[in-house]
Amino acid sequence: MERLSGMDAFFLYAETPTNHMHVTLCAVIDPDGMEDGYSFATLRSHIQNRLHLVPPLLRRLVPVPLRLSHPLWVEDPDFDLDFHVRRAAVPSPGSEYELADLVAQIASVPLDRTRPLWEMWIVEGLEHGNIALVAKLHHSTLDGIAGVEQMVNFFDLERKPAEVASEQARRAEPDEIPSDLELITTATVERVRGLFGVIPLVQRTAGSILAVRRNRADPDTVSGGTPLACPGTPFNAAITSQRKVAFARVSLVDIKSIKDRAGGTVNDVLLAIVSGALRAYLDKKGALPEDPLVAACPVNVRTEEHAGKSDNRISAMFTSLHTDIDDPVRRLHEISRTSRAAKDEHALFGPDTMQRWAEVADPNLFTWLTDLYSSSGLADRHRAAINVMFSNIPGPDVPLYLAGGTLAHAYPMGQIIDGIGLNVTAMSYKDSVDFGFMAAANLVGDVWDLAAAVAPALAELKDAVEARR
Repeated sequence: MERLSGMDAFFLYAETPTNHMHVTLCAVIDPDGMEDGYSFATLRSHIQNRLHLVPPLLRRLVPVPLRLSHPLWVEDPDFDLDFHVRRAAVPSPGSEYELADLVAQIASVPLDRTRPLWEMWIVEGLEHGNIALVAKLHHSTLDGIAGVEQMVNFFDLERKPAEVASEQARRAEPDEIPSDLELITTATVERVRGLFGVIPLVQRTAGSILAVRRNRADPDTVSGGTPLACPGTPFNAAITSQRKVAFARVSLVDIKSIKDRAGGTVNDVLLAIVSGALRAYLDKKGALPEDPLVAACPVNVRTEEHAGKSDNRISAMFTSLHTDIDDPVRRLHEISRTSRAAKDEHALFGPDTMQRWAEVADPNLFTWLTDLYSSSGLADRHRAAINVMFSNIPGPDVPLYLAGGTLAHAYPMGQIIDGIGLNVTAMSYKDSVDFGFMAAANLVGDVWDLAAAVAPALAELKDAVEARR
């Protein structure tokens, strides 16, 4: 039994009927090489045999009465694998478009909080005889880095599945759930104890904000992106519960070549590609703003002390995408400068500041404010806080296998929220980078047009870098 951290609980409090706080992974598998061929029963058995290697998937929530404190994780005594591992199909031969439509349907439904917060869908009927594993996981359970580390337990480095330890690692007896009185008593003590840390946290946060402002006051200092003052776009408005999904893939070799020749980091080049795609997409719609778009980028703040733990250890930095610059090379250079500045400002603000505030936040007040904001459509009535969310997840550089089948693509997708109806997530795999686009269906119904702009954005940047040589 374990109490959720403040950041884990934050993703529960931020969830509304339209803001779904789960993340999604669509892994396309080539089943050639599976012993005795593919069958749903074989893949289900493979998942079942490895579940105990990922303990967070075996636990469910126990809420504290009156929401006096963050909920508890307990091992689910009534765990039912058939509820979590499901079978689906697309009309054969299903292309990536049909697969994306099904993933969007799966992502449009919130997870059942009375059970462990995850689902895996085995999708059949894909072209070339492929199958897909669509995993939907609540962000309160694992963050992006921990999710990749944990989900790898279902995959192997060799085609033949490795032998794994037996399920004896699970508790012989389930957790004993505390009574309501015990939960209330413990929560009250923790709440009182937490109040003593509020004043120092306010002082520290105020000092951090002043440090960032003083840094920006220097005319020679480059600053990061500025939230709460972003230009309007078609995808910055109130969202509905329905989602649209699209995929893209580009060469990691080309990205690294651009990085080596033009400078910056792989992440800078990825941001430049996303910027180029957004610029082309919005320009085609006649909706490209004069001011540059601003992206929120999750930052992993996990330290050695928290290595191997599954709780959320993330923060965020804000960077400009410089979509107002036509020259792709100059745009990349400006993104590199702004990204470095954003990292410096994030360090000034304090990597653990969000974690600390999440610990002391009142669950009832936060939930009420989130529900009010979402239900009243306030996202339609103010300037965009952030234009787009972008995540870059380093993936494996070697082939992976699932029950003998070869992992062909791994498309990750993050969550969207009211006012920010577009999330772009990239993950490297072998010599490629797979992009997953999660969008609000009422705002970005043509998300495939945006995904289709990714490869040309890379080609434009690559050609421009070559020309500069």
